[in-house]
Amino acid sequence: MADLPTNYSGKETIVYEEGHGPDAYNSMAGMEKGRSQSVNLNRNLTAKIQNPLAGIPRETLFRNVDDFARELEMPEIIPLMRKGALVAQDPPAFESIEELDNTEREALRNEVLHKWRQPRALYITVILCSIGAAVQGWDQTGSNGANLSFPEAFGIGNGEKPGFPNQERDNWLVGLINAAPYIASAFFGCWMSDPLNNYFGRRGTIFVSAVFCLLSVIGSGFSQTWQQLFVTRLLLGVGMGCKASVVPIYAAENCPAAIRGGLVMSWQMWTAFGIFLGFCANLAVYQAGDIAWRLQLGSAFIPAVPLVVGIYFCPESPRWYIKKGRYQKAYKSLCRLRNTPLQAARDLYYIHAQIIEEAAIIGQSSYITRFIELFTIPRVRRATLASWTVMIAQQMCGINIIAFYSSTVFREAGAGNLEALLASWGFGLVNFVFAWPAVWTIDTYGRRTLLLFTFPQMAWTLLAAGFCFWIPESSKAHLGLIALFIYLFAAFYSPGEGPVPFTYSAEVFPLSHREVGMSWAVATCLFWAATLSITFPKMLAAFTPQGAFGFYAALNVIAFVMIFFWVPETKQRTLEELDYIFAVPTRTHMHYQLTKALPYWFKRYVFRRKNTRLEPLYHFESAVASDQKRAVKDDSSS
Repeated sequence: MADLPTNYSGKETIVYEEGHGPDAYNSMAGMEKGRSQSVNLNRNLTAKIQNPLAGIPRETLFRNVDDFARELEMPEIIPLMRKGALVAQDPPAFESIEELDNTEREALRNEVLHKWRQPRALYITVILCSIGAAVQGWDQTGSNGANLSFPEAFGIGNGEKPGFPNQERDNWLVGLINAAPYIASAFFGCWMSDPLNNYFGRRGTIFVSAVFCLLSVIGSGFSQTWQQLFVTRLLLGVGMGCKASVVPIYAAENCPAAIRGGLVMSWQMWTAFGIFLGFCANLAVYQAGDIAWRLQLGSAFIPAVPLVVGIYFCPESPRWYIKKGRYQKAYKSLCRLRNTPLQAARDLYYIHAQIIEEAAIIGQSSYITRFIELFTIPRVRRATLASWTVMIAQQMCGINIIAFYSSTVFREAGAGNLEALLASWGFGLVNFVFAWPAVWTIDTYGRRTLLLFTFPQMAWTLLAAGFCFWIPESSKAHLGLIALFIYLFAAFYSPGEGPVPFTYSAEVFPLSHREVGMSWAVATCLFWAATLSITFPKMLAAFTPQGAFGFYAALNVIAFVMIFFWVPETKQRTLEELDYIFAVPTRTHMHYQLTKALPYWFKRYVFRRKNTRLEPLYHFESAVASDQKRAVKDDSSS
């Protein structure tokens, strides 16, 4: 094990494997020399965001860099890493750094002026992550179409027939089979992510999960009893939970901060595409007779094949390599993921510097202690609360009553089986098409803003859809208006609560707790998805569609209040700078939203006072990476 600086109380964050990590790490202790007092990462009462390299004298910085590179047996990149450290120390001032040549300055300008101009390896990585998301979406909707026929095939189809024998039992069994993947995900699949990441890395974990998703859906298509189908869907849940926990992390750790939200949200966008493809498959095999439901369930193996084959063509997460002390491999990975070696060297040193800062609050830990620390270390606990909020809100909003049971809902509205599948296909198309704007808006307006705008819209559209069930079925407006408001609901969901939860949860935890934190967040989401899946058939029978839709409309309002108080903004901050965001006490954040942000909103948008200004919550004590954007724009306009 490598020793971290003594001024961090001897605690360690990085687990160095024998032969990979430096033998001595005291060179990094020099970071504290010449700096102002560090911000407390557990209790950031002043809401300051601090660059860990700010304030270090030039000579001390160079000495630290030289020692760092030599200890890692990378002396050949010392000149490059010196320049990278200078850029990371004061990002807005890169134009004035004499050591940089014109090509390097141009590359740094392009990070702002042409932020989507990224290396091919980065986009290949995002494409593979997108395929992983499509697998997730297709797996979800296979059961949607199969719900119309598999209960009858297995003798459990009396759930929607009042007064028939075993109605109660069949209702619960259909719900249980639909919920099986989410039960297995919440209680097993998500929690496999941490140990698998530890031993096999991000890519290895994605490969294992993809194998589960490939084989289990084929098995479901060959099931001969409802018990066999239940078991194969449990196995599917193992892969789904593990994959959902690691793919957004893998994408977030590989992407630059300026476009991280837009690229990581591809998880939800392509999940929506997978849902749409699943609806297409449901329609394509609708007339296949008795085997239609088998084809609907089994067709989800198609996107899993390229994921299994292609994941090892992508670079491993550099942050995972750093966590393991494999800095040389981390640098090579960053060189594939960044446009120039300078940017790779800068990011390598900056990530490392911030991880040293994290050592002030995180000690050596096992899997169990890391889970306990999700609720005991203040900085981590705030991330846990925020990720829990956005994840449970995804189930509270009611999207999955449509994704899981849209065919059933439309049949309740008077549609035939084919009409119900066509209406569900339309829902899938709307869900996918309206996810696209979030690629740009998530990093422009921010995660929090998208959520606060879309939740009220989802509430009224669900309520309106429920009211439309009172229109007589004999009227053409009955089915048409129900479909319209469900589509409007999907249109508001897709750019907001659709992409934000997985993007947000993948970025808010420190590196030391990222895997177990994401496992917690995804387990929260999928546990409540399982609960919804089991209970909705019974709720539909007891509440009627009007009551069920009204119930979820009310939950949208509650979720809006939770997000307003408990979810800080994270847009365009590096993963390491978010330590300072989540060091701000929850009480301080809530007080600011109630006494500053809320009055400002009423004055600005209700009373139309255009000269009203909002006092910012966060204060930047020194230059941080995102300030480079302002510096480049100021320079280009002058």
